[in-house]
Amino acid sequence: MSGLIVIFGYGPVGKAATELLASQGHKVRVAQRTAPKSLPPGVTFQRCDVLDAAQVMAAAQGAAQIVIAVGFTYSGKVWCDVWPRAMRNFLAAAEASQARVVFFDNLYMYGPQVAPLRETMPLSAYGAKPAARAAITRMWQAAAAEGRVKLASLRAPDFYGPGVTLSHIGDSGFGRLGQGKAAMLLAQPDMPHDFAYVPDLARNVVTLLDAPDDAYGQVWHSPCASTRTPRQILAIGADALGIKLKVSALPIWMLPIMGVFAPFLRELWEMRFQWDRPYQVDASKWIARFGNDVTPFEVGARETALSFRREQAPAPSRAAIATA
Repeated sequence: MSGLIVIFGYGPVGKAATELLASQGHKVRVAQRTAPKSLPPGVTFQRCDVLDAAQVMAAAQGAAQIVIAVGFTYSGKVWCDVWPRAMRNFLAAAEASQARVVFFDNLYMYGPQVAPLRETMPLSAYGAKPAARAAITRMWQAAAAEGRVKLASLRAPDFYGPGVTLSHIGDSGFGRLGQGKAAMLLAQPDMPHDFAYVPDLARNVVTLLDAPDDAYGQVWHSPCASTRTPRQILAIGADALGIKLKVSALPIWMLPIMGVFAPFLRELWEMRFQWDRPYQVDASKWIARFGNDVTPFEVGARETALSFRREQAPAPSRAAIATA
């Protein structure tokens, strides 16, 4: 792997991938609308609105490879508008720069399923958010088939990890445990559900950046630790914190009612198929090609819980620092 790597988006996965690449000595540029509070040494920043074609083109200039790790407001109406616009901009920039692209994606485009999710499943038209993800999938697949871009899609389910607050088991799960409180879930706590660990996802992004061209034009499912329930995962975190696990959960049937007052809950209703049945990911394709170094929950959940507790710890006073 050589040359400039431009990472669009500095959320949990973009940040973790940036840190890993920087630690390996790669030249990295982060591009998004607002400057991060801090960046690893040597990493540069370029302000960029991904809905502005000229800004995306400028941010990608000189790139050998691109990572798309952006997110938008959790709204089906918004996604149907902004995701196709953003993807057009990314594809145009990739074609102009001839940079290879790793697109960090989710699994919404499969819609409701009862079997473990596989890369060969058809794209769904169910619901606004799944339809939006299916639409942009068709866009990049067409561009790849025509030879205009080299793009690999890395798909993952809900993720978790240190510093990951916007997750089903983030602030309301591990975060509340770190405060010594009961976890509050917007999902069934005893339904088997796959979760991906963010440091694993960052390694997988780098694996694709380092892979030969034949890995591109394809979809890859990121491996997850052995399937557990949210309660089982949080129990590992609670044990690491030395506290008794307490969990409360909002029943799925209440989402439309609560959604009258909370638009975010209303948006979750169309995605209830992720939580009203076991939700598992088949990553055998990835494992056969790249192996499996996934982090077990006994490590990941422990590290995540401890990180949230550290975030809650008060800063030492000046007097304490002076006498240390």
